Amino acid sequence: MSLPSLRLKANADRRLRAGHLWVYSNEVDVAASPLQGFQAGQQAVLEAANGKPLGIVAVSPNNLICARLLSRDAKLPLDKSLLVHRLNVALSLRERLFEQPCYRLVYGDSDLLPGLVVDRFFDILVVQLASATMEAHKDEVVAALVQVLKPSGILFKNDSAARDAEGLQRYVDTVYGEVPDWVPLEENGVRFEAPVRDGQKTGWFYDHRMNRARLAPYVKGKRVLDLFSYIGGWGVQAGAFGASEVFCVDASGFALDGVERNAALNGISEKLTCIEGDVFEALRELKAAEERFDVIIADPPAFIKRKKDLKNGEAAYRRLNEQAMRMLSKDGILVSASCSMHLPEDDLHNILLTSARHLDRNMQLLERGGQGPDHPVHPAIAETRYIKSITCRLLPNS
Repeated sequence: MSLPSLRLKANADRRLRAGHLWVYSNEVDVAASPLQGFQAGQQAVLEAANGKPLGIVAVSPNNLICARLLSRDAKLPLDKSLLVHRLNVALSLRERLFEQPCYRLVYGDSDLLPGLVVDRFFDILVVQLASATMEAHKDEVVAALVQVLKPSGILFKNDSAARDAEGLQRYVDTVYGEVPDWVPLEENGVRFEAPVRDGQKTGWFYDHRMNRARLAPYVKGKRVLDLFSYIGGWGVQAGAFGASEVFCVDASGFALDGVERNAALNGISEKLTCIEGDVFEALRELKAAEERFDVIIADPPAFIKRKKDLKNGEAAYRRLNEQAMRMLSKDGILVSASCSMHLPEDDLHNILLTSARHLDRNMQLLERGGQGPDHPVHPAIAETRYIKSITCRLLPNS
C-alpha cells in the first residue's frame, strides 16, 4: 500500500516522540503537505521535518486534531491484520482482569485504536466508530472482531455527536448475527440487562465498575438514594449488596423500566422504589417530605462538556451535591461522581468541601476512585482520564 506523506514542521515531532498520539493542524508543514489535499479518513505516513518517518496516522484534515497515530511502524497501516493484533492485545488484559466476558474491550487511543470503542456483553459486541478512518474500515473491524471473539452478534451504535465532526452520518445497525434489544451482562456478581439499541451510549457504563464494587460495605442494611440512576448500575447493586431500601431517581421512564427489570433479575424488587422526574425537583420534594438517607449516590451526566461550560457546570455540581448532603442522615455517606473530563478531581473535592461547610457539616474523605482498568488511561493523553468518584462521610459540626 502506497500512502501519501504528512510532513511536520521543525520540532513538531517532540511531543509524539515523548509518547503522544495526536497531531494538531498548526504542527503540519502545509507547504510540503497541504491538509486540503487529504480526505477525511485517509491514512498517511507521518514524517518529521527532515523526512524521517514517524509512523502511520489517520487523517482528519478539517479538525484541530488533524491526525492520530495508528502505528509507529511506517510499514503497518490500519488493516485487518493490525486490527486483529490490537484486539488480541486488548483482550489479553481484559481476560486477566475479569471472570466474566463483560467489559469495555477497546477504549480508543488507550488501546491504540483511535476512533474505536467496543463493549462486550458475553457474546454480543456493541461497537462505536467515531472516526472517518474507522468508518472506512468498518468491514475489517467486523471481520477482525469475528475472528478474535466469535460473537453471536455485533451492533454498530454509531449515533454519537463525535461523528458529526468527522462529517459522518449517525446510524444504528446490526452488522453481524443477531442482537436483541436488551442483552445480559454481569458486574460485581450482579446480573443486569442493558438496552444496547435504545439506551445511552452502548447501553451500559462499565467505567464505574470498581467504584460500584466499593459500595458494598457502606450500603448493607442502609437506606440508599441513587440520583440519575439510568437502569440501576448503582442502585440495583446497592440492593444486591444488602441495602434495606433503595430509591432510584431518573428523568427517563424508559431507564426506570430498566431499573425495575434489573431489580427483578436479582430478586430485590421489593427494596426498590423508582421516582421519575427531574432530579433537582425530586430532591426538593423528598426534602419537603422529610425523607433521609444513609447513603446517596450522585452520578450525573457530564455537566461540563466543553471548557466554556466550566463555570456553569461547577455551579451545577455544587447545587447537586449540596442538595444531596441536605438529605443525608447525621452520619451519612455521599458518593459523588463526575464523568466531565474538564472537571479535575481536586475541583470536585473542593466543591464537596465548600458544600459541606456551607451546611455546617464536617466531611471526611474516605475513598477516591477513577475509571476501571478496562478504560486504561494513556499516560500522555490527559483526555483519556475522565471518571472521578469520591466517597465521603458527612457528620454534624460538633
